Amino acid sequence: MTVLAMLLSASAPATVGPPFAHWIDGTGADEPETQVQRIDADTFVIRQSVRTNFEAPFLYLLFGTERALLIDTGAGGLSIRPTVDRVIAAWRARHGGRPVRLIVAHSHGHGDHHAGDAEFRARPGTDMVGLTPQAVAAFFGIADWPDGIGRYDLGKRVVEIVPTPGHEPAHIMVYDARTRLLFSGDMLYPGRLYVPTDRIAVFRASAGRLAAFAATRPIRALLGAHIEMTTTPRQDYPREAATHPSEHPLALPPAAIETLRRAAAAQGATPGIDAHPDFILYPVPPRPAS
Repeated sequence: MTVLAMLLSASAPATVGPPFAHWIDGTGADEPETQVQRIDADTFVIRQSVRTNFEAPFLYLLFGTERALLIDTGAGGLSIRPTVDRVIAAWRARHGGRPVRLIVAHSHGHGDHHAGDAEFRARPGTDMVGLTPQAVAAFFGIADWPDGIGRYDLGKRVVEIVPTPGHEPAHIMVYDARTRLLFSGDMLYPGRLYVPTDRIAVFRASAGRLAAFAATRPIRALLGAHIEMTTTPRQDYPREAATHPSEHPLALPPAAIETLRRAAAAQGATPGIDAHPDFILYPVPPRPAS
């Protein structure tokens, strides 16, 4: 290796999180509706094509010995259950046909994360988690919402449920100690982090609690629900972009949590857009009561 090559290698940023292959991004003429990538034998990521819905969300499927946790059901524009069922069937086949109960949960209650719920309501061996803070707290045993932490056993795999309202009242993050991954939904991902201006204080408090939680857990990376940033720092895609060439990597480093905490803390009486290399804190007008 030449001296120049050694210097370039030393200065190259380390890969954050799982080594994913290129994600479907709307630029391929034969792009499938979904793409599945495996983090390990019991942890899967499903990406919905931007060609089916501009949100192009990411869904996560985590297996324990008794239950599988599906985080989100997509943004609509396709049938998502066949992909989920294929992953489950393949996992069961590798485990001698072992039965596994499916738990359908959500990072939060916005429509682009639960549009596929109807496909699962009549599915045998399936439990659906509701969309309100009360329903989420009850299912995961969170006694003190939003200050408490839920613990849910998938069968020799316990995940922790971290309430993070602000973007949406029932927003949660899911921490998996096995992979040291934090599934961070719409609160922290490479994109525009929308916060209604009347919930800035709630979001700020959640960012503080998240930072405190992260300080006591080993976190390898954060995996959020979208990619809206390009590989150019601080540069996002136009809203509802039909293609995502040169996408920012899905994973964010743990240091992004403290960056977010500081950004939220800096929002004053007149909230404003605050761009960072890997995300943009993006206050928006209050949402009408639903």
